[in-house]
Amino acid sequence: MSSERRVRVRFAPSPTGGLHLGGVRTALFNFLYARQHQGDFILRVEDTDQTRFVAGAEEYINECLAWCGLTPDESPLQGGQYGPYRQSERKPSYRKYAEQLIENGYAYYAFDTAEELEEQRKLQPNFRYSHENRLQLRNSLSLSDAETQRLLDAGTPHTIRIKIPTEETVSFTDMIRGKVAFDTNLVDDKVLLKADGMPTYHLAVVVDDKAMEISHVFRGEEWLPSAPIHILLWEYLGWGECMPQWAHLPLILKPDGNGKLSKRDGDRLGFPVYAMNWTDAKSGDTTKGFREMGFLPEAFVNMLGVLGWNDGTEQELFSLEELIQKFSVERISKAGAKFDFEKAKWFNHEWIKRSSSDSLLPQIKEVLAHHQIEAEEGYVNRVLAAVKERLTFVEDFWGQAAFFFVQPVEYDLNSVKPKWSSEKTAFFENIIPSFEGFSDWKAAELEAFFKEAIQNSGMKMGELMMPFRIMLVGGKFGPDVFQIVELLGQNEVIERIKKALLAFNA
Repeated sequence: MSSERRVRVRFAPSPTGGLHLGGVRTALFNFLYARQHQGDFILRVEDTDQTRFVAGAEEYINECLAWCGLTPDESPLQGGQYGPYRQSERKPSYRKYAEQLIENGYAYYAFDTAEELEEQRKLQPNFRYSHENRLQLRNSLSLSDAETQRLLDAGTPHTIRIKIPTEETVSFTDMIRGKVAFDTNLVDDKVLLKADGMPTYHLAVVVDDKAMEISHVFRGEEWLPSAPIHILLWEYLGWGECMPQWAHLPLILKPDGNGKLSKRDGDRLGFPVYAMNWTDAKSGDTTKGFREMGFLPEAFVNMLGVLGWNDGTEQELFSLEELIQKFSVERISKAGAKFDFEKAKWFNHEWIKRSSSDSLLPQIKEVLAHHQIEAEEGYVNRVLAAVKERLTFVEDFWGQAAFFFVQPVEYDLNSVKPKWSSEKTAFFENIIPSFEGFSDWKAAELEAFFKEAIQNSGMKMGELMMPFRIMLVGGKFGPDVFQIVELLGQNEVIERIKKALLAFNA
């Protein structure tokens, strides 16, 4: 392949349901490679299997990529000079190439019905259509030319299958795995064109990659067994010189490392595996996604970027721009990468801390609206700055900051009552008029005054600070007490002390 060849990569999902995080990682690695080499990132929708097509799935894919910031250069939405970008709209081109393969002796017509093939599977538990049995089945290799032509003229339903050669080795150099070789005796004669005239993945992917001038194919390791079929098709169609370079990405594994991560694992272990919420049109069941769980797109992309790749240093936090700069195929692992939801949450926590309050504000407003709270934007921003470091998800804001918007309904009395005394009641009753006379309501001044008052009382700091926090918050949590005091404001703090004293002395 010429070193001058323009980098063109594609993400080619099927519109059949929710987008698994493994799919998003494939899109991400394609995107990073394209951007790093000033190339093109293409979205191609592989909707040839109409039986599995799900309405709304393509729009969902577009929304997922947009949320992650992985904008394609060419797609069904953007268009481009290599379209159309839906395989179903490219249907006429596939039969032409399937027929060409037959003419050149690389493929054949197969007239076996679904029932006949099912019968074969009953007779042979590991049945595969291959060189071992193709001459005993109903196809243009076993039938006479005249009979084949008669069946075709009669419009007999048929598929077109690739004729895999025997006693050959198909090998190629994978960008991640190095040299990979396959014994053709172990590869079956896959269907290339179905009875409805639609291509299977095997034919469509090769024809489209050639038509779209794809230079590099990044796809999941599960496609490795299909590689010999695709390589043979590139050769058989006379396109060997244009064949893309291959990179088969490691699997994303279950948390215990035992097998590929599935939606079922997420359901079982209580974490999402889809990028965004997906609602099944038939059952109406919604599968939760990372976005709706409260993940920031930056955190989600960062987490995926280091799942099976690292830059060779201890760095874990990468923006999309940093990933583009540092990404290298050489640093992609050959081994599967275990998915760790606790680590995913850590990424989100870190990205919330890194994010400006302004960028988080729209989501925070949604959280407040959910609890019927309206508050002045400047105040919300100050509260967010105070609690941001405590959030794993944006939704945690309410749990960490509700007391800034509503007075405590109940108090952690078990932490207060056993050691509560009339002296402590008196201390807080005396603090109220002092607070009422405060002119400069700032955390530092309030803290200095409060600590001096404790010292003068002869009581210990911990004896009064913890009850003071519970008066304001309801429990033993939250940011610095005097940060809370300043934010709540003079009247609110005084009101809360009075209200809490009634509860503490009840």
